[in-house]
Amino acid sequence: MKRVIVIGAGVAGLAAAIRLQHAGYEVELYEKEPRVGGKMNQIQGGGYTFDVGPTIVMMPSLYREVFELAGRDPDDYIPMEKIEPMLEISFSPEDRLALSNDLSELTAAVEAVSEEDAQGYFEYLATLYKRYLIAKNSFLQRSFRGPADFYNPKSLAAGFRLHTLGDAYSSVSKYVRDDRLRKALAFQTLYIGISPYEGPSLYMIIPMIELLYGVWFIKGGMYTMADVLGRLFTELGGTLHLSEPVERIAVRGGRARGVVVGDEVREADYVVCDADFPYAVKNLVQDGRARGKYTPEKVDAMDYSCSCFILYLGLDKRYPQSAVHSIRFAADFKKNIADLFDEARFPEDPSFYLYAPSELDPSLAPEGCQTLYVLVPVPPISETSPSWTPDATARYRERVLDLIERETSYRDIRDHIAFEKAYTPVDFSERFNAYNGATFGLRPTLMQSNYYRPHNKAADCESLYFCGSSTHPGAGVPIVLMSAKLAVEELMRDDRAN
Repeated sequence: MKRVIVIGAGVAGLAAAIRLQHAGYEVELYEKEPRVGGKMNQIQGGGYTFDVGPTIVMMPSLYREVFELAGRDPDDYIPMEKIEPMLEISFSPEDRLALSNDLSELTAAVEAVSEEDAQGYFEYLATLYKRYLIAKNSFLQRSFRGPADFYNPKSLAAGFRLHTLGDAYSSVSKYVRDDRLRKALAFQTLYIGISPYEGPSLYMIIPMIELLYGVWFIKGGMYTMADVLGRLFTELGGTLHLSEPVERIAVRGGRARGVVVGDEVREADYVVCDADFPYAVKNLVQDGRARGKYTPEKVDAMDYSCSCFILYLGLDKRYPQSAVHSIRFAADFKKNIADLFDEARFPEDPSFYLYAPSELDPSLAPEGCQTLYVLVPVPPISETSPSWTPDATARYRERVLDLIERETSYRDIRDHIAFEKAYTPVDFSERFNAYNGATFGLRPTLMQSNYYRPHNKAADCESLYFCGSSTHPGAGVPIVLMSAKLAVEELMRDDRAN
């Protein structure tokens, strides 16, 4: 039986480990934290429970797929319910737009803006669906090894049909005139850490996926997914090592031979790495030839996604909720985005995202109380970015709470905070080895997407494979689940050839 070591128990590492264990390999999974999940983690305190990172479930079929592969009923592991309304967007305290999973409700909401924009809105969704099918079949569900896998007539023709050269905001502007609807369709590129004024228009498939496939909630919160993936892996006979950080990947003769944990080499026939690719190739792959083109200098020079400043607030009262997920747009959204990506500073007028899951699952908070997750996109760590000292963090907190009290139903939130924790880019860097604290990994610019993103099979080291948000096909839970599948397929392809 061939032996595989997986580094990192993030959702991609867990999914890869399950796929390999089910396929008949002897799999050992090493995680530096005392629990599985990576950024899909959990905070508990004072009777409150919070998801650390991802909160929005899209494309539930991809969540279910790994359980079905292992012959399990996903409903026994990740019971889901559809969220309605899907999302509420606030452009000002008096100007709100609720987006529904229900087509008739969605139509009424968009027609209330204008019938002309409603026509353009749905035409654009149809266009995006066509592009999504092209992207899924030609790029997202296939990996790349060499130039011929990308530079061939079929792939180039598919790329041309995707119209990737325009940015997301300009793309939607061709169909919709109302700026609020434009923003409502374009802002989701921030889910993967890139500006809607920069991100390739391909990433407009994100709002299309939300609207056509719905937004869902897993009972217990998103961490349930990570927790039960860990459980399934051990049920299948896999070996899980928690609180055992990998120091480096052992490379001999141009091939990964295992990992070094402590002073001991743990040997394996293959290694799958789910650690953030920039961190991994700079710190875990210490053999210069095995790094190939990804030298430390190149890694430093690559473009990184935005990061997140998150407040986890346990409130000792329940507030009226019109939506579980809601977005507050800055009055000058374009300046807000420029602050993040051009000026590298905490936004003067930040947009933010609110998530209130205890509305769906009261067990996440004490009786009569609620949880509130507040996420503000911020720049990654750099020489010019916010310092995140305790004083600076406290000032940013006050700025956000001021806006929440002025513009949302949480009018007196400061008086009712019974539990509080904050995460900054420093926390994402130190705890999860997110390079520069970039929560979503490498920024998915045109030259860091598809063939140009780090491949699932290492180009210059045999028996080494990568998955996770900084590798192909990209960030977001459904997409990193795809990366796990691609990495496993690449490994098994090589194994069959040996």
